[in-house]
Amino acid sequence: MGFFDKIKDGLSKTKKNVTNQLNGMIASFTGENEGFFEELEETLIMADIGVETAMKAVERLREVTRREGYRSGGAIKAALSDILTEIIDIDDAHLRLDTKPSVILVIGVNGVGKTTTIGKLAMRFKGEGKKVLLCAGDTFRAAAAEQLTVWADRAGCDIVRHEEGSDPAAVVFDGIAAARARGCDVVICDTAGRLHNKSNLMNELNKISRIIDRELPGADRENLLVIDATTGQNGLQQAKQFKEYAGLTGIVLTKLDGTARGGIVFAIADNLGVPVKFIGVGEQADDLLSFEPRQFVDALLE
Repeated sequence: MGFFDKIKDGLSKTKKNVTNQLNGMIASFTGENEGFFEELEETLIMADIGVETAMKAVERLREVTRREGYRSGGAIKAALSDILTEIIDIDDAHLRLDTKPSVILVIGVNGVGKTTTIGKLAMRFKGEGKKVLLCAGDTFRAAAAEQLTVWADRAGCDIVRHEEGSDPAAVVFDGIAAARARGCDVVICDTAGRLHNKSNLMNELNKISRIIDRELPGADRENLLVIDATTGQNGLQQAKQFKEYAGLTGIVLTKLDGTARGGIVFAIADNLGVPVKFIGVGEQADDLLSFEPRQFVDALLE
């Protein structure tokens, strides 16, 4: 299955619940009509695009429709496609990993798919010929290191882990030292998703960040927040908190195939100003796709 088909298949629930209704509206468009724009706004909100983002998109569409005098569904669909693409195409969605080693810090609450995402990334990089080391920095969740070890074995890469309850920053310190000694290209660090309160969790992330900055000054680094797409606007609230404390460089949106509200991609990009870098549309290793804004919108509206 090709890249475009994977996105279409992954968005099937969103398309069934929202996109078909959207395309029906667009097909019947014959000229500027306030009722059309109001219904369009409601439909976009149903897709979890978010109230503010939906209002912004529809207002832009109103303006271009008036200016250009659109009177056909094809014209309005093309204009909507351009507007939605502009909303999510906010920065370079590709990873910056040019130094050796480079670091990827993977963060997010428990249950969103952090460990699976790390495993899929490791397999991707191994397939590109990179030497990868995994760092089991989530020492607070039972069996977290064991799960990461399974992925390390599957991907054929090294892993550094300590005993459960160890200091996560110490694991990252040892992981960086091992990566240097073994000539690794990429270090992927797992982190805790929950401590007993938010401030402790954020303090732990800050501590890990200081270790990385101190031990690898000038190294390329990605701070990727993993969000479960099925949580919708709750995921957006999580992202706002992590962005405040952790300095995000990108978003990984998992389980997009499990929700009828795929519009959360637009809400995240518009509200956070942080690019979505990967989307998860299935369980297989190659179902973690690099995010391409135009192709995503085309698959949604196609």
